[in-house]
Amino acid sequence: MSEPARHPRATATGPGRVLIAVYGIFALSATARAGVQIAGQFGEAPIAYTLSGLAGVVYILATIGLAGNGPGFRRLAWASVTFELVGVLSVGLFTLLDPGDFPDQTVWSDFGIGYGFIPLVLPFVGLWWLRRTGRAG
Repeated sequence: MSEPARHPRATATGPGRVLIAVYGIFALSATARAGVQIAGQFGEAPIAYTLSGLAGVVYILATIGLAGNGPGFRRLAWASVTFELVGVLSVGLFTLLDPGDFPDQTVWSDFGIGYGFIPLVLPFVGLWWLRRTGRAG
C-alpha cells in the first residue's frame, strides 16, 4: 500500500492571516499613493512614482498568492515576495547612494523608512512563512 501524498500547509492559516492582512494593507496604500502621484505629479519624480506603482502591483500579487490555495498560488507568492525583497533592497540602496534620482519617496525608499521599515521586514517574514508552510503536514 502506498503512502498518501503530503501537501504543503495552506499559507492562509494561523499567523498567515495576519501576514495576508499586512500585505493587503500595503497593496491598497501603495497602489492608492502611486495612483495619486502618477495622476497628479508624474513629471516631478517619474522614477519614484513608477517604482511606487510597481511596489503596489507586487503587494497585490503577493496578497493574492498568499491568500490562495494550491501550487499556482504558492508559486505566485514565492515569485512576488522574492521580487519584493530584491526591490526593497535595490531601491533602498539606490536611494541612499544617489538620492538625487529620487526627489520623492517610494514605498521602498531608504529600505522603507517612511513605513517604519515594514517594507524591509515584510518579505523576510513572507519568505519564512512560505518555507514553513511548504513543509508537508
